[in-house]
Amino acid sequence: MADKITLSVIKADVGSISGHYMPHPDQLAAATKVLSEAKQKGLLIDFYVTHVGDDIQLIMTHTKGPDHPDIHGLAWDAFQAATKVAKELKLYAAGQDLLSDAFSGNVRGLGPGVAELEMEERKAEPVITFHADKTEPGAFNLPMYRIFADPFNTAGLVIDPRMHAGFVFEVFDVYEGKSVLLKTPEESYDLLALIGTPGRYIVRRVYRKEDNLLAAVVSVERLNLVAGQYVGKDDPVAIVRAQSGLPAAGEILEAFAFPHLVAGWMRGSHHGPLVPVSMRYARVTRFDGPPRVLALGWNISKGRLIGPADLFDDVAFDETRRLAIQIAEYMRRHGPFMPHRLGPEEMEYTTLPEVLEKLKNRFVKTEEVKVVKRHSEMLSGEHD
Repeated sequence: MADKITLSVIKADVGSISGHYMPHPDQLAAATKVLSEAKQKGLLIDFYVTHVGDDIQLIMTHTKGPDHPDIHGLAWDAFQAATKVAKELKLYAAGQDLLSDAFSGNVRGLGPGVAELEMEERKAEPVITFHADKTEPGAFNLPMYRIFADPFNTAGLVIDPRMHAGFVFEVFDVYEGKSVLLKTPEESYDLLALIGTPGRYIVRRVYRKEDNLLAAVVSVERLNLVAGQYVGKDDPVAIVRAQSGLPAAGEILEAFAFPHLVAGWMRGSHHGPLVPVSMRYARVTRFDGPPRVLALGWNISKGRLIGPADLFDDVAFDETRRLAIQIAEYMRRHGPFMPHRLGPEEMEYTTLPEVLEKLKNRFVKTEEVKVVKRHSEMLSGEHD
């Protein structure tokens, strides 16, 4: 039996030109050099380095399996090399997502986002990697549901015999650190009851029900829960396998044709539309956003990465982008008011707790009788 291939997508924000715009080319070159040396030594089969917004994305194939310390250590070294460049160039937020000074065998919990999928290569192995910026892992909840559970999005759920039995969703509770498995279609309502709260319940993995084939993986790291303070939004990544008894590439992309509202954007504290963009536009400007997602298409051949195809670089998504900009304009007009600004439960790591602490002694209980009397005076014109 051939070795199983692991596709690892690991990302981190370790510094950016002009605020949160994009990494400097020298940072990407530094990370590429680290991975290139690892490939020459046989640790990696193949790799690709890119970015979305200010996040460096490491896409790697190997035979070590998920969560292997050699692979995670390699990613850590690449991010450290890019951080060194950022500090030399005095870039903004150098090393921002590296929450520790030392690597401890796994980058999970140290800041970077991780999605890893181990597979036995099929006769043809098409895969799409998704890379989002200025949002949180729950941003993939709605698309994942549509891809694997919504027949109005994915016709294969109705007409493909290998998909007709449905899929199993692993939902992760980021506050409790626990997961639950829910089957679709029979537990669809239970699934929606959870993942409709994307700040807490996140679709982590999706399996094909008939044979438990792992079809999709999403990074679930929440930086504010790790760091105990706001240090940047989580900017998730995801891997989705396509075709041959799984959703077609077009069905997978169709789930992003509606620019749904996600949490993130400026300072991770606002709702905005998730915009599907090409690599050319995988950088953020307006209000440090809006949130955006990049889709890279690959075929994997004995671990080699064939691609990428820039899948959102298509006029078919122009109307989605146009609608997203209209939504962004509408949301921005709310300024610091909800629903543009996140609710108080999501503002825990901003200045809101400090403001409440400062004002706590100035909140006074107003007795009901005084309120009624004051209201009566105002109506009669007897007030001062």
